[in-house]
Amino acid sequence: MILIYSTFPSEEKALEVCKKLLEEKLIACYNAFPIKSGYWWNGEITYDAETAVILKTSKVKKELVFKRLKELHPYTTPAIFSIEVEEVDQKYLSWLVQVTG
Repeated sequence: MILIYSTFPSEEKALEVCKKLLEEKLIACYNAFPIKSGYWWNGEITYDAETAVILKTSKVKKELVFKRLKELHPYTTPAIFSIEVEEVDQKYLSWLVQVTG
């Protein structure tokens, strides 16, 4: 199992992309939540309200999720990174693998 994290400029766009990834069976599920972000952009510090997402998928689908997320993402330089899951409940993992095919 792999978690993939990304941020979006709005809840609407985040949900649009997450639903697409679900429909394409690239992810088993997602979590979306509002965040406050601060970052360097074009030589200046920027503060924004964004929506963060955690996408849950199998290791086998990781590269496909990255590729599709980059295609669908509205940012020119999106934060997209994966987090290895060290331990996961076996029933949950079986469900995740089954759902993502």
